[in-house]
Amino acid sequence: MKTKFAAITLVLASGLIAGTPALADVTRAQVKTELAEAIRTGDMLAPGNRGLKLNELYPSRYPAKQVQASLTREQVKAELAQAIRTGDMLASGEQSRKLNELYPSRYPAKQVQATLSREQVKAELAEAIRTGNFMISDNGQKCNEAHPSMHPSV
Repeated sequence: MKTKFAAITLVLASGLIAGTPALADVTRAQVKTELAEAIRTGDMLAPGNRGLKLNELYPSRYPAKQVQASLTREQVKAELAQAIRTGDMLASGEQSRKLNELYPSRYPAKQVQATLSREQVKAELAEAIRTGNFMISDNGQKCNEAHPSMHPSV
């Protein structure tokens, strides 16, 4: 009984392992080329317990990784022209402020879109007045806190 169970389990497990796509589709030649590329670029773990790759430990020994630009030259030029036009560039000097923040009169104002409609704002105002949820003094006290008898608890 135990041997039948073990045999069935072994057959099922071997079928699952053999059916794994990660192991089935890679040929010996592909593995060799991937290993050669990893050795050439230093993309292998260094010996020891650091968990660093060889190209991270010794960057001068391996070629630098090529970084592909995500924007074209024309896109960058268009973005630069827009930043110059709107003043959305850092000002020279030690300040870390943008030109349109330092000299707002020189640049067009940014268009702000309302997130709420006029009707929504009116409804919120009516609800705040009904519940007393608005400021009545400079110390931050709300109407429903100052006059609890005027506003029923919600």
